[in-house]
Amino acid sequence: MGGVMWRHDGQRTLLDLLADALEKSPNKVFVDFAGDKFTYATVERDSNRLAHGLRGLGVNKGDRVIGILDNTINFVLTWFAVNKLGAIFVPMNTQLKGEFLRHQIHDASASVIIAENHYCDHIFAIEHALSDVHSLVTPKRQEPGMSLLHLHTIDALMLDDSAPLGVEVSPRDASVIIYTSGTTGPSKGCVLPHNSVYNGGKANAWMALQGPDDILWTPAPLFHIAAGVAGLIGTLGIAGTMSIYPRFTPNGFWEEIERSQATHILMLSVMLTIIPQMPETEAEKRCRGQVKVLFGTPLPETLVETWRRRYGIKLVASPAYGSSECFPITCFPVDQPGPDGSSGKCAPDVDVRIFDDNGDECPVGVIGEVWVRPLKPDVMFKGYWSRAEATLEAFDEMWFHTGDIGKFDEDGRFYFIDRKKDCLRYGGENISSFELENAFMGHEDVAEVVVHAVKSDAAEDEIKATIVLKPGAKVTEEAICRWSIDRVPSFAVPRYIEFREFIERTGSGRAQKFKLREQGVTPNTWDRKLSDIQIKRIRPNVKQLGN
Repeated sequence: MGGVMWRHDGQRTLLDLLADALEKSPNKVFVDFAGDKFTYATVERDSNRLAHGLRGLGVNKGDRVIGILDNTINFVLTWFAVNKLGAIFVPMNTQLKGEFLRHQIHDASASVIIAENHYCDHIFAIEHALSDVHSLVTPKRQEPGMSLLHLHTIDALMLDDSAPLGVEVSPRDASVIIYTSGTTGPSKGCVLPHNSVYNGGKANAWMALQGPDDILWTPAPLFHIAAGVAGLIGTLGIAGTMSIYPRFTPNGFWEEIERSQATHILMLSVMLTIIPQMPETEAEKRCRGQVKVLFGTPLPETLVETWRRRYGIKLVASPAYGSSECFPITCFPVDQPGPDGSSGKCAPDVDVRIFDDNGDECPVGVIGEVWVRPLKPDVMFKGYWSRAEATLEAFDEMWFHTGDIGKFDEDGRFYFIDRKKDCLRYGGENISSFELENAFMGHEDVAEVVVHAVKSDAAEDEIKATIVLKPGAKVTEEAICRWSIDRVPSFAVPRYIEFREFIERTGSGRAQKFKLREQGVTPNTWDRKLSDIQIKRIRPNVKQLGN
């Protein structure tokens, strides 16, 4: 016999981590929301109070509770309260609306939604199609209007009873369902057991060299695995402090870093490229050398050097590759980077290999699809919620097929190459081309549509919709773009739209997306950025933090 023994030793629940932190540092600040600070003892007490209230709404072990919540204390309290009941928290992207939102709520079969008041109109618009939902909980009193849902406030549910709930929760039980973008079908919910969430958080703190005396600052949304699982739970696991901003804005960035006394910064996507473009401020000067580690999305070496030289941050890295199904897959400590473009070596608890289309393992240096399997129990997702067939397909031959393309070098370092699937990424968001195409098919003048990526000079691809109109249609590209703004998330509104007479398809009827990607922006392509259309996201109200 050899290798790692398959044992459940050392497994943890999030409730175990909270209990450990309470024992070590009950009065230490756990989370700081732009100045509104909450200790471990406060989070324990108030999450118990909320859990008792949710129990009164009929939430029991195994039930799902949906959160459409901004970066506020309510996100944290909801997650712990739901888990204390043995139930499953389902955080959703706050920009979802229409069919995108309806699908995920319906798929989760949840009976209770906890949402910010400013997202309620999106829920009411699809309420007729949500047969399982009976209660909506909001921070402030919501006027009932035409809604048939039972409406409650979070404060009203926060009962005086802060005693433990007495529900037995195992590390193997599901803690959270995170929806990942669909590619050949609707988006699917990754079911993450407590131990896999703990494992991801623990790895993140290790990679970022984050200790209990450090302060991790992020403006990334908590519903993302980066901030929610890696950042929040990683901080919890070391009984540390996390400072969470409502949303990213370059204005006042260094003032907030100074106020929070951040030693670590987690930022994603274009956030990392915008700050170095800002003029120097007095706060920036005062903060020079304060931050020890900046990590997040991969950056070109020139930008890494800018962060180091201008702001005095020695360690700037993207220390991991992973997915909602398994995080991390490969990783490295930020003080031990490999060659440019590398995402480290295999994470300790998983076996990672590269396979060709025939299912044969690729030699070193040859690209292929990334396959993963666990070396310990409950370190990956348990499967896709209510989708046994999709789970079996993803675990073909007992390996999880990531759908990503990569390679290993002779030293065992991993390099991500591209996405095999037709998943788009923009503004830090993964976008399902399938769901976006379905949304555009709702326009009365659209006969066919294919959504695909177009190469960009920025870090991410731009979105293009190639459309065939119905005979006699007089609609313009700009009109269709404006129509989409009210029907798709802000990050999914295409930059480019092109009308064509037909779309080339394969013998099986599939659009030849690779050709459209190669053609990119043609002379007949309309560009939103050359119009006066402005895309605005719903922004959290900073004054509501802590409500």
